[in-house]
Amino acid sequence: MPIGNQQVAGHAFLAQMTDPYYPQPVVDKGRAVLRRLCERIEVERPSDLAALYALTHAATEEFNVLEEEFTAAGSEIETIAREVIAEDFWFVASAYGFTDADVEELIATRDW
Repeated sequence: MPIGNQQVAGHAFLAQMTDPYYPQPVVDKGRAVLRRLCERIEVERPSDLAALYALTHAATEEFNVLEEEFTAAGSEIETIAREVIAEDFWFVASAYGFTDADVEELIATRDW
């Protein structure tokens, strides 16, 4: 499903994670997680923050699984990666009108 929100469609997710330290196939999976989150938001149209947080928590769980792939590739979701991922979660929330979303709550289920 193509993303309808033009601001989101043109966004380069995880753009700061191009360093060779981050295995690009795993980073690409992270980008896919964020795109699926956008697709779910467009389909399910959460009406409040609680509904949005349910969607972002599910996406965060997918990143928890990716942490294992980062580790297996000799990398990890460390401070810089955590900040980049959190910023993209906040970008998604704000692009869909949830400017009052709390970034820590967006990714509250994280293990990284």
